[in-house]
Amino acid sequence: MDDQGAGKIFKRTPDPDASAPLPDDPSVESVSELAFPTVARLELDELLAQLVERAQDVIATQSRLRGLLRATRMVTADLSLEVVLRRIVEEACELVDAQYGALGVIAKEGYLEQLVHVGMEPSLVEKIGHPPRGEGVLGVVIAQPQPLRLDDITTNSQAVGFPVDHPPMRTFLGVPIRVRSEVFGNLYLTEKRNGRMFTAEDEELVLALAASAGVAIDNARLFDQAQRRQRWLQASADITRHVLADGEQPLHLIVSRARELAGADVAAILLGGESSSHLAVEVADGDGAGPLQGTVVPMDGSLGGKAVRTCAPLLVSDAAAEASGNDPYARGIGPLMIVPLVGSRVAAGAVVLGRHHGATPFTDSDLDMAAAFAGHVAMALEITQARVSRERIVVLEDRDRIARDLHDHVMQRLYAVALGMQGLAAAEERSGPARRMATYVEDLDVTISEIRSTVFELRGRRTAAGSGLRARISSVVDTVSDAFGFAPYLRFEGPLDTAVETVVGEHLIAVVREGLSNAARHARASSVEVIVRVTGGRLSVDVIDNGVGIGNTDRRSGLANMHSRAEELGGTFDLAPGPEGGTHLRWSVPLT
Repeated sequence: MDDQGAGKIFKRTPDPDASAPLPDDPSVESVSELAFPTVARLELDELLAQLVERAQDVIATQSRLRGLLRATRMVTADLSLEVVLRRIVEEACELVDAQYGALGVIAKEGYLEQLVHVGMEPSLVEKIGHPPRGEGVLGVVIAQPQPLRLDDITTNSQAVGFPVDHPPMRTFLGVPIRVRSEVFGNLYLTEKRNGRMFTAEDEELVLALAASAGVAIDNARLFDQAQRRQRWLQASADITRHVLADGEQPLHLIVSRARELAGADVAAILLGGESSSHLAVEVADGDGAGPLQGTVVPMDGSLGGKAVRTCAPLLVSDAAAEASGNDPYARGIGPLMIVPLVGSRVAAGAVVLGRHHGATPFTDSDLDMAAAFAGHVAMALEITQARVSRERIVVLEDRDRIARDLHDHVMQRLYAVALGMQGLAAAEERSGPARRMATYVEDLDVTISEIRSTVFELRGRRTAAGSGLRARISSVVDTVSDAFGFAPYLRFEGPLDTAVETVVGEHLIAVVREGLSNAARHARASSVEVIVRVTGGRLSVDVIDNGVGIGNTDRRSGLANMHSRAEELGGTFDLAPGPEGGTHLRWSVPLT
């Protein structure tokens, strides 16, 4: 072969260390050395380097895909919504090597109603304070649900800066999480470690994880709703059985179960009626429930009145900001939910559920389940009321018979005896027996007056199942009896149901309720007497107890309310010691 050939790559070279072969020996050949031209060797090195680089890329890609598959398995491994949301953030941070991550749940109004975050110490989170509501760069992803990747947050025109004590953040990656084509929330990742930037590959991996997260969130949310709905339905069934079985304190049970199921800090029941101008807090439970008991809430200008009059549930994100001074249950309350108790197409009251300011807001799902619960409760209470009304009819018929007999027989005979004794006293010449007979006549007059009052009371209770003042006042006294541990003595004098106008009657009921509530909270009495009189063109109510007295206290809001009600009607309000050392409250107004 020719050593100078263009395709020649081998050549023979002598080996200086070998012995010289015999020149005439044809079996001996000179030793050859393998050699590469310079250009070919460079091309091969480059090909090998590219091959190694691509092999490393393939290994890295496989590693990240395995990480994505592992993250998907972790995200879908649980059905608890709270656990699923936290795992999504944790796995996303690990997938793209981010130091901080957060998942913001978007409310209907467009702000972040919940923020699940990882990467910060609890002490640092407490220092920072209120979590973000979705402003600045976070709001960009909310307004435009598309992936957003930034190399430096601070240079973005939408940035609003960080709160005090907030750790520095520069790189940013945000992607939306969709559940059934609806944006559930956004996944935010910041500060890729070692000062690196988020890449397009990072974005694609997080988008793939967000798609899997949407399915996991949907499943967890449906499972959570099913469990909560089951608990609400079970509570409705328990309360219905309790009410129909004449169980004690059904309103207390309703309030406590509703507060427990809704995760509320305070709960109350407002009772009144569509035609009434006021609602009363009959039962309250939870933090600060004591002062709410017995509080009167006007229909006009209050959130409770709005829910009752419209017969529609009401959801408020910040009650302290939206409510007026007419809503005492809204003080210090943020999220508030009011569901009316609707029966026979007329709202008779409402269930109020509230959480402290800054707590997680109620959702539409919470409102739907609470409204269904209130509907079941209202039906149970209405059935019970109908049954009680039927029982009252029997009692009222018997009372009507007694009243008729008292009027037609007993009073007539007493009249006859009194007239006879009056004639004998006039004919008696001796002053001593005449005075004694006149005293007997006076005693008979008092007895006749008491029987007449009894007849008024018995006949007036015909309206016990309706809207009569006697029945409503009796109901107020019966309701407060549980707080005393005994039944206060109640007495009516005069034609209360026929002589008192509706507006005055509403004031009267409020005064009776406030007076008894004050006595129940502060008096520590063993005896309470309520006397309601219609006489001489005036309406008066006396609440007398044998407790510890009014004492020295700076809280006189209830007394001031009663005083203003009396002044509004041109009447008087007095508070004095009782005959047995307690308190004697007297409220009196003229009748037109």
